[in-house]
Amino acid sequence: MKINMFGMKKIGGLKKVLVAVVLIHMALGALTGHTVAGEYNYISISNPFMNKIPIAVPYFSAMSGNADEKKIAREASDLLAETLEFTGFFKVIDRDAFLEDPSQQGIVTSRINFKNWRTIGAELLITGGVLVSSDQVEMEFRLFDIFKEKLLIGKRYKGNSDDTRRMVRRFAKEVIFQLTGKNGIFESKIAFVSSTSGSKELYICDFDGYDPIKITHKNKLTFSPAWSSDGRYIAFTSYARGKADLYIKNLSGKRGAVVDLPGVNLSPCWMPGRFELVASLSFSGDQEIYLLTGTGKIIKRLTNQWDIDVSPSISPDGGQMAFVSRRSGGPQLYVMDMGSGSVRRLTFQGNYNTSPSWSPAGDKIAFVGMVSNAIDIYVMDAKGGGAIQLTHNTGDNESPSWSPDGNLIAFSSTREGRPKVYVMTSFGTDQRRLIAMTGEQSCPRWSPSEIDY
Repeated sequence: MKINMFGMKKIGGLKKVLVAVVLIHMALGALTGHTVAGEYNYISISNPFMNKIPIAVPYFSAMSGNADEKKIAREASDLLAETLEFTGFFKVIDRDAFLEDPSQQGIVTSRINFKNWRTIGAELLITGGVLVSSDQVEMEFRLFDIFKEKLLIGKRYKGNSDDTRRMVRRFAKEVIFQLTGKNGIFESKIAFVSSTSGSKELYICDFDGYDPIKITHKNKLTFSPAWSSDGRYIAFTSYARGKADLYIKNLSGKRGAVVDLPGVNLSPCWMPGRFELVASLSFSGDQEIYLLTGTGKIIKRLTNQWDIDVSPSISPDGGQMAFVSRRSGGPQLYVMDMGSGSVRRLTFQGNYNTSPSWSPAGDKIAFVGMVSNAIDIYVMDAKGGGAIQLTHNTGDNESPSWSPDGNLIAFSSTREGRPKVYVMTSFGTDQRRLIAMTGEQSCPRWSPSEIDY
């Protein structure tokens, strides 16, 4: 075998697929499999006082040195740094502080001076190399533990020039899995409502707000998107026919369904792992919650209380349903056991609590509460009690939605005037705007971890 420009033995027979992934088992202290998360507790995602890990992401090496390669290498290194910082786990060290430039040295392990990286406070280091040949791009990344002076993971990717963003995200996913034991958010999407086109329509963007795509063209108020657990369907409510009807859209372009019963048909939420959903329908005289098939046929009525029952959210195991009811006066959160039908009240603070959103782990519920006319987002234990306020003095904050790994919460806020979509950690830190679009953006709903459509 020949030694290639990455300083590694050349691996023959790479298939020309969209992104071909080759795990590099390196001779210098390589760790196989995903043992790191179990052996070293780098990141405790349940710790609200977690210190961010200082990580260095130097510019990657342009292996043949041509202009296109240098441009891609710089863009890829910036994108990887931004992507990792987005998770809230890392503090990316300013490159002006670096004592050496790996992009001038290639990415050969033996050339890394770990002492130089410890001196500037780095605990992790990512090096990379880019090789462009015709319309094909190869990227190789390596993650190092600075204090242990060892390689944690090495990966090589190959694809077309349009695949560079996907390659970077794939490695970011590997980094997060290596450090936390979870897949992260990098292949997830966010559905949201935007008035950019003049009417409120549904859009889908990547987890970080990139590449928003309009998916409805109703030219009427459209809201409350909900993802099926396989990511193939979105249910939503629209006034396209003059009143609030429930639409079930197949994202592959196949025909969907409409629930247009008399009255209003609102707030859909899919059952985990099943082609069924729950929604609030008022054809019986008041808004009650029903279980429906994925094609919109009623299976059974779930609530039976003479008052408004709306905004259902199903626990990850499908065993419980949080919802909003006015049965005790103002809107409060309740939880129903899906087997027995028994209901217990969940919130008691204030006279306005709504929009429950169950965490992926099933132990927390995010919701919207109003205290002293301030509308904010809270998180509480799913068993009740211990509500923690996450937003403070920043306009109206609504529509919380958990990321599939449970680390982040997307929400809408009027802190800049018109409603926009923001994201924060599940502890309320690192609040920042997610989507840069004209008009209003609201009702964010995070997809499952991987989209299959």
